[in-house]
This record gives sequence, structure tokens and C-alpha cells, in this order.
Amino acid sequence: MVSKDKILLVVVVFLAFVLRFYQLGSNPPSLYWDEASLGYNAFSIATTLRDEHGEFLPLTRFIAFGDYKAPGYIYAAAAAVKLFGLSELTVRLSSALAGTLLVLVTYFLVKELINDKQIALISSFLVAISPWSLQLSRGAFEANLATLFSTAGVWFFLIALRRKSAISYQLSAISFILSMYTFNSHRIFVPLMIGALLLIFSRRLWMQKKHVGLFLVSCFLFLVPLLLYARTREAQLRFNEVSWLNDSAPIELSNQRIAYDHDVWWAKIIHNRRVVYSLEFLKHYTDAFSTDFLFIKGDVNERLSIQTMGELYLIDLPFLLAGLYLLVRRPNKSTAVILAWALLAPIPAAMARETPHALRTLNLLPIPQIITAIGVAWSIKKFPKFLIPLTLLISLSVLFYLHSYYIDYPKKYDLAWQYGYKQLVSYVAAHENNYDHISVTETYGRPYIYFLFYEQYPLEKYLQTVSTDRDWYGFWYVHGFDKLVFGDTAPGQGSTLFVRGPDEAPAGAKLVDTIDDLNHKPVFLLWASR
Repeated sequence: MVSKDKILLVVVVFLAFVLRFYQLGSNPPSLYWDEASLGYNAFSIATTLRDEHGEFLPLTRFIAFGDYKAPGYIYAAAAAVKLFGLSELTVRLSSALAGTLLVLVTYFLVKELINDKQIALISSFLVAISPWSLQLSRGAFEANLATLFSTAGVWFFLIALRRKSAISYQLSAISFILSMYTFNSHRIFVPLMIGALLLIFSRRLWMQKKHVGLFLVSCFLFLVPLLLYARTREAQLRFNEVSWLNDSAPIELSNQRIAYDHDVWWAKIIHNRRVVYSLEFLKHYTDAFSTDFLFIKGDVNERLSIQTMGELYLIDLPFLLAGLYLLVRRPNKSTAVILAWALLAPIPAAMARETPHALRTLNLLPIPQIITAIGVAWSIKKFPKFLIPLTLLISLSVLFYLHSYYIDYPKKYDLAWQYGYKQLVSYVAAHENNYDHISVTETYGRPYIYFLFYEQYPLEKYLQTVSTDRDWYGFWYVHGFDKLVFGDTAPGQGSTLFVRGPDEAPAGAKLVDTIDDLNHKPVFLLWASR
């Protein structure tokens, strides 16, 4: 006979599936450029085993725009594209599935950590309805897949510890390594988390040193390609692009303060650049725990938050605080794992310029939900009558998020998702035979990737006609391919279809059509010149 707990778990996972897959191909309302890039590279791998630059099965990174994407998500998407074809749905499929599976993994993780089915179920439910998880499960975000892998890594590690299982240790190693090949932040977080686990369970692990040794050897061997890649100029350029650690501003500030204090010895200590850098790191680190980010507005990036709600529900706050108090009051190994995870997760994001950042701190999940679940379970046990109003408040919070996400969000932030490119490519495909050249504005980003994606443009044909160059920082710029010319450069002789923004009217051309956003405002204006 199936137990009540298993039935409830199936219901929770099914709820997570529905919330992540309903209208997945149409909301968010368009693919933003990174999703299109992931999708086309997945398509090129699925059809030719090469990326958009012609490289054969890249192992450590995909060049893409010159932002050197981690390969994990692209290979996962390539499998979906191979099975179901290239579409918005298949590009986002891996992320939505990862978000769903995270709910299931959370349940078993909590059972290993706390051995409490009620807290495990509540934790899974909170992940299932989490605005943070929902928002990032419905776009093609590599961080979401990486978070599933790293969470599974901890879960397998705890299983291995309990069972003294060599296979479980290897599954843990594989999961951790996959997360590091999927999102850059995990290349910092995972080694820190492994170190914390080794420290917390050092005595028990010493009794299993043979299995642990093989676990560490496996991690190292799988990491060798990444370690070698980390020494390359490409990797260093990518790190310098997002990190403030090479910013000279803290050094300049340090020197100014020392000079203001007349260069005395104590000023060189107080205003030492290392102190300034430490304070800067601390500021970026604590941003991840700001109430504005977690409970009020969320990430300022319009793709990463609906902007009217935090990454967690406001109703979570009192239970999160209660759960944190209960954990600290009764310290044990499980408490140490949870708190270490919470404290280590924001470190990679703290090294970046933009904080708080929902993607770079997504590896914090499912810890807030687990701590909140501890507080909820305690409250229900202490005050049973509070269950009904609590259920009502949670339901209202979820309904508010869903209403905002499906009704208000698409129209308000459609341009953040580069809405209009699909319609543009469709129009151009229908009329391109009428023109010798098609000139497309770069006002909204990198248009070339949308033509490759939506036309499912053959890689071999693209590489034969593409015109590109690369800047010192490694970014690639596509100037054109086939009939297409990108930017404001005037094409050659013959008839031309100009695709321009609302304030860009080419001289001597006739307006033939417009492409509007979801608020019926023009995104692209199409002009013909003979």
C-alpha cells in the first residue's frame, strides 16, 4: 500500500511540474539573446557535433558571443533538440525539468539531513512554489541546472557517508563536477562546499578514507580540463569582465584616504588596500541577504524577477527566522551543513560587480526553504489552529505571483526578453526573395543569433558566408551572412529591406510594415529602398 507521504510527494512534484511547464514556450514572451545562443549552439551540436564557430564538441567552454559559456546546459539542450526539434520549449526544457527535479531531490536531501518526513515535504513544497525557483526554471538559465547538480552532489555525499557506499561517492563526484561544467559560479562554490563537508564529517570520513580518497581523485581528474582552461586568457578575460577584484577604484580610494591623513603610519594600516577590498567584498556578500532582494523587490534585472515581489515570499520571513533560531539553538552536524551552505553560497556572487544577483546566488537553494520548513513545522506543532490561516496566506502569495507573472509581467517586460525578433525573422523569411540585401539594426542587441535560431540555419552554410571580427576582450561581432547585414552600414547596390528601430528612418526609403510589442508599440519598422 502506498503511504500518505509518497502520495503527497507525488502531488507536490506534479504541482512543481505544472507551474514550470505551463505555457513554457510562450511565457516568458520571447527568447532573450542568451537563450537564442544556447539554443542555436545546441542545434548545431545536435546536427553537426560542432558549435556556431565550427569547433568540434567543445569541452570546457562554448565561445558563443565571446562570453565563453559553460558547456553543460548546451549539451543538455542538444539532447532535447535532437529528440524534439529546435523551439523555445526545447531550449527551456532542461531548466524547467531541473527546477522540477530540484523539488524531488530536496525531499530526499532533507530526509538525509534531518530524517523528518514532514519537514522534507514542506521543504519540497516551498521549493515547488518558490518565486526564485519558478522565475529561473522558466527561462533557459544554466544556473538552474547547475543548482540541481550541486544539490544532488550533497545528497549523494550524505547517502555515501551513511551507507559507506563507493558508488554513492562517485555519483556525488559526478554531480558536483557536472555543476561546475554548467555554471561558472559553481566552480567556486562546489570546492568550498566539498571542503565544508569534509571538515564537518572529518571523523566519520576518516573511517571511510579509501572511498573518500577515490571521491577526491575522481573530482580532480574530471576537473583537469577546467583547471587547464582557467589558466587561459579566455578564462581570465571572462573573470575580469564580471569581477570587481581587478578594479583599481579600491586602490585609488585607499591612496586618497592615506594622503588625506598625511601619510602617517596608522593611516597605511587602517586604509590599506586589503582592508578596502575586504570591506568591498563584505558589502557585495551581504547584498545577497538584503530584505529588499529576498522579500520585497527581488533582482533588479527584469528577466530575473517580476519586480513586485522578492526572491522569497514575504510570508516566509517569520518562519525563516524561527527555523534559523531552532537550528542555532540545537547545533549538530546537519545544522553545520545547512549553515555552511547558506554562508558559502553567496561567495561567488560577492566577487562580481552586480549584486545582489539571483542567478549567481541561486546555489543558495534549497536552503532558505529548508530553514523555513523547520519554522513552519514547529509552528504547526505548537499552534495547530494556525494551519488554516497559514495555508490561506501562502495561497494568496502564490496567486499574486502567478497573476503578476502571467498577466502583468509579459506585457510590462516583453522588451527585456527581446520580444519582436521571432516576428521579424518570420517577416524577413517571407519577403527576402524580393530584396538583394537586408539591413538589420543592432539597437536591441545581437540580431544575427535570432536569424540563425528561428531559420534553423545550416551551420555549414552559415560558416561559408559569415563576416565577423573579434575585439581585444574576445567578444565576437557578426557583421552579416548571406543577404543579411547587421548594424548601420549601408549595403551594396540593389534593393534593400531596412529593419530599424522606431527612431531610425533610412533616407529615401518607404515604410512597408511595422512589428509591434505586446503593448502595440512599434519595436521594428521595415523600410524598402529600390
